[in-house]
Amino acid sequence: EVQLVESGGGLVQAGGSLRLSCAASGFTSDDYAIGWFRQAPGKEREGVSCIRNSDGRTSYSGSVKGRFTISSDNRKNTVYLQMNSLKPEDTAVYYCAADTPQYGPLCPVWGMDYWGKGTLVTVSS
Repeated sequence: EVQLVESGGGLVQAGGSLRLSCAASGFTSDDYAIGWFRQAPGKEREGVSCIRNSDGRTSYSGSVKGRFTISSDNRKNTVYLQMNSLKPEDTAVYYCAADTPQYGPLCPVWGMDYWGKGTLVTVSS
């Protein structure tokens, strides 16, 4: 079974940076996408960024485009989310999730098959 473990969350001041990691295991094929999602208190879970393993295609939400960068290291089976210029509104629990096999929309929040337990990111003003 696919397992996902997030790490790298913490407390950072506004304008600072953090890098989240998602260690993945258990895939039985190369046909998958891994996405980052976040959920702030009292809000719905939302997609942040996604990367498709087969061709490296990426996507970003409008609120993070230009500030966050998703990447993958296939040798380490790890997906990263580099977060720069953090804002207080980025405060949330960040989850990584996998969609396998991947078809249709890239990383829809309603269509992900496996989820990690999340890591908390707090951005102070």
